[in-house]
Amino acid sequence: MTTSDTSFSAPVHTSVERQERYTWRRRFIRDVLLRQIGFRLLVKVQVEGLEHIPAAGPTLLAINHISAIDPFVVTGAVRSRFLVPMSKVENYRNPLIRLMADSWGVYPIRRGEVDRQALASTLALLKQDYPVLIAPEGTRNPALIEAKDGMSYIATKADAVIVPVGVEGTHEFPGSLKRLRRAPVTVRFGSAFRFRTEGRKRIPRDELHYMTVQAMYQIALLLPEYRRGFYNDLSQVDTGCLEFLP
Repeated sequence: MTTSDTSFSAPVHTSVERQERYTWRRRFIRDVLLRQIGFRLLVKVQVEGLEHIPAAGPTLLAINHISAIDPFVVTGAVRSRFLVPMSKVENYRNPLIRLMADSWGVYPIRRGEVDRQALASTLALLKQDYPVLIAPEGTRNPALIEAKDGMSYIATKADAVIVPVGVEGTHEFPGSLKRLRRAPVTVRFGSAFRFRTEGRKRIPRDELHYMTVQAMYQIALLLPEYRRGFYNDLSQVDTGCLEFLP
């Protein structure tokens, strides 16, 4: 998601206005389809650090993105709150993915541009206390690439907590099915933090980008070295602009 320093006003997606209607569907999808079926038959998921997810408040979960099933796995791993993922608009051309997205209440984003409706929808969800799942890189990659500043822009506007998430092993699915085995997947949730803004809602672009870089290093710390990519040099980690939750 790219951003602009210009303030914006845009309508939110319809699904954002109807979040309460998805509760029973989400419980069925997460607890039955994902956990009882998906996690038992298709992938073997090891989860670490769930205690880092705040029980309430505006929260962004920021993941590395290596496979199409990443959002499903992370959404199924979190039981304390219902995550609301955003999904690239291209996914809605696939009837099955569109059905799943519409059933859960996912909302689309147009990549490579300032999608004001997606920004407005994300801020509205955070204001309503729904945690949002995002992939700061904007696309799938085997190793981290340079992320856009959308995550930092949203987090500073909403005073949101960011929970970094490292995902590993999802790339083995669905190839693992040919070997009659579940793909071994690890999901690591890192320490939650806010950006230090001293109360400012408007952050200079260079400072915003530096926040993005340091947030991405927090994801990189949760990944094996070959997944860190653009953020492989951990000597550049600087937590001065981050305020970790107790």
